Amino acid sequence: MTQLDGVVKPKTKRSKRFLQSREPKLIENVKNAMLIKGGNTSETVTQALKDIYALKKPNAVLYKKKNITRPFEDQTSLEFFSKKSDCSLFLFGSHNKKRPNNLIFGRMFDFHVLDMIELGIEKFTSLKEIKRSTCPEGTKPLLVFAGEAFDMDNEYKRLRSILTDFFRGPTVPSVRLAGLEHLLHFTALEGKIYMRSYKVLLKKSGCRTPRIELEEMGPSFDFVMRRTHLASDDLYKTAHRQPKALKPKKKKNISHDAFGTKFGRLHMQKQDLEKLQTRRPDLRTK
Repeated sequence: MTQLDGVVKPKTKRSKRFLQSREPKLIENVKNAMLIKGGNTSETVTQALKDIYALKKPNAVLYKKKNITRPFEDQTSLEFFSKKSDCSLFLFGSHNKKRPNNLIFGRMFDFHVLDMIELGIEKFTSLKEIKRSTCPEGTKPLLVFAGEAFDMDNEYKRLRSILTDFFRGPTVPSVRLAGLEHLLHFTALEGKIYMRSYKVLLKKSGCRTPRIELEEMGPSFDFVMRRTHLASDDLYKTAHRQPKALKPKKKKNISHDAFGTKFGRLHMQKQDLEKLQTRRPDLRTK
């Protein structure tokens, strides 16, 4: 590829396809996540990154080497890795005396950090400790958020948005019942966030609707919120702006009432009332 006047021009078909895959699209690709180890990590953080990577595969990249960086002070390394691996989500793990067992969930906008929230691990149960069958790779999970804080507190609202982006998986038009195999449950209670992972089991119930049971499969976390870096309201609105081509076109002369009933208005040509037949002829036979 050659660069002329700041514009990269491809020389081969392969480089052309690569640049086309990085171009903006009306319908975005599945959001990929990069999982990065800090300069100093503990066994808990390392295993937590591996377990979350197992839940996120194949839409994730796990960097096994240590990277000496501090996201809240310098974000250039994260932006470099984001552009290199084409990832808009990141999870950074670190460990130190002041903030032990630390995980930072965040997301990018235009390869720049949009917002990130730091969570501390107080209790962790890995997939290895819960020796049960897991869901197949790439299973789209069900996300459940419980707790008033997710609806009342601004930081918890943003945390719910980040976790939804991180774990929601690909957008699909429909889901079959047998495909609902994985459930992620987040509970905000008394300043802590509890994350639990369950496998959905469909049992026989004697009728058409199956009986549903939940089996914990791990990993499970008890988090406490620490530092936050939230985008401004203007930047947040810009990041959520949709292109005009995706906005539904407004149909004229169509309205709906409070119950969803559809009403339409018809426009007809002006009628000549002089030619209007108002009297029916006598069709009786003598």
